[in-house]
Amino acid sequence: MEKTISSQQQSKNYVLPIIIMFALFFMIAFVTGYQNPLGSVIKKMTGGNAILTQLGTLANFIAYAFMGLPAGMMLQKKGYRITSLGAVSVGFIGVLITYMSQFIGDVNTSVVIYLIGAFVSGFSMCMLNTVVNPMLNSLGKNENQGNQLVQFGGACNSLGATLAPMVVGALMGQNATSIADANAVFYMAMGIFAAAFLVIYFSKLPESPTLGQKTEEVKASGAFKYRNFVLGVVAIFCYVGVEVGIANFSLQYVENYLKENPETVSTAAATAGAVSGVYWLLMLVGRLIGGAVGGKVSSRAMLAFVAIVGLVFLALAINLPESITVDMFGIDKENGFEITTVVLPISVLFLILCGLCTSVMWGAIFNLSVSGLGKYTQVASGIFMVMVCGGAIWPFIQSLIVGDGGLSSYLSSFWLVFALVAYQLFYALVGSRVKKA
Repeated sequence: MEKTISSQQQSKNYVLPIIIMFALFFMIAFVTGYQNPLGSVIKKMTGGNAILTQLGTLANFIAYAFMGLPAGMMLQKKGYRITSLGAVSVGFIGVLITYMSQFIGDVNTSVVIYLIGAFVSGFSMCMLNTVVNPMLNSLGKNENQGNQLVQFGGACNSLGATLAPMVVGALMGQNATSIADANAVFYMAMGIFAAAFLVIYFSKLPESPTLGQKTEEVKASGAFKYRNFVLGVVAIFCYVGVEVGIANFSLQYVENYLKENPETVSTAAATAGAVSGVYWLLMLVGRLIGGAVGGKVSSRAMLAFVAIVGLVFLALAINLPESITVDMFGIDKENGFEITTVVLPISVLFLILCGLCTSVMWGAIFNLSVSGLGKYTQVASGIFMVMVCGGAIWPFIQSLIVGDGGLSSYLSSFWLVFALVAYQLFYALVGSRVKKA
């Protein structure tokens, strides 16, 4: 009886930490998400091509390569609370730098300062990711429930990612030509970071029982003795490229399609942001479903299923002719943010439907990768964060494929995404089996 009461009390004590972790998941996506709409502004400021639209995303995600291991070591030595406080502080500074870039007269210098801000913000996102994933995974009573909590956290992440392109696209509109047009977004982001700092500072987060004790040094190399972790690191590297690549280039494709077909809608940028927002909204739906069934369905089965469906959607999006169209919704800023209808190629529909598939991949991969790692779990989380730089590298490669080409080059670039999703299927079926390397 005492054991049951203790277990219930422990569950109650975990409610606030879980809510805080969910809120941090939201912040990660929102701050990362506004880089994509801003990329279109940078392109206009510099008169460049599709490659320049990815510079902010590149700077944001490449920061993970530099901060992943330090963040894992900080988590191991200082714990969840100190690492979280450090992360939101760095995030506030990163957004502030981006905001200040608008006051630089020279365009090239302004873009450089903007990229520095995106890079610093990436440090924050990396640190936050290093905290929230292992903490939520450890709060579950077993492997499936750990995955379930990460999926629900991912749903909050998707909510932030859904709002980011919609809010930023609607606020800036298609006529945005400077970073100053996103001031309201910067104020919002800095306010969220400041509020998060206060909430975490005055809250008690559960820590590892070994924190502060003299224990044997856990070296990162130990995690690489496990094959499921090694191949999982590659899976995460590929997955983030899939998630970001679909979101970024479906938005760019829609925006360019609307510019070539101006009769379809009056506000291209706002509508493109709305369409991209639907992708993240579907990720939210997928993660809610994943969280609901995560306690019953294994991470391996979940990952294999969504990878197969994702491959089908991508193949259809790439190969279906542009003449087949579908009505989708957008936002008309000039008429008071009214919902409007826009005719788009059906390929766009299948691209955003991929959000249902990519939604559960992160949680499933993380869960499968750290299975059996024991004492290496926290340092493994830091290594994982290094591989999030795939969100910079793969979309940049995709932008090279697009280059200065036409609309068809945007769709052709998704063959790269197809190959990355194919690896997820391999990892689910073969690579995720727990085995020493």
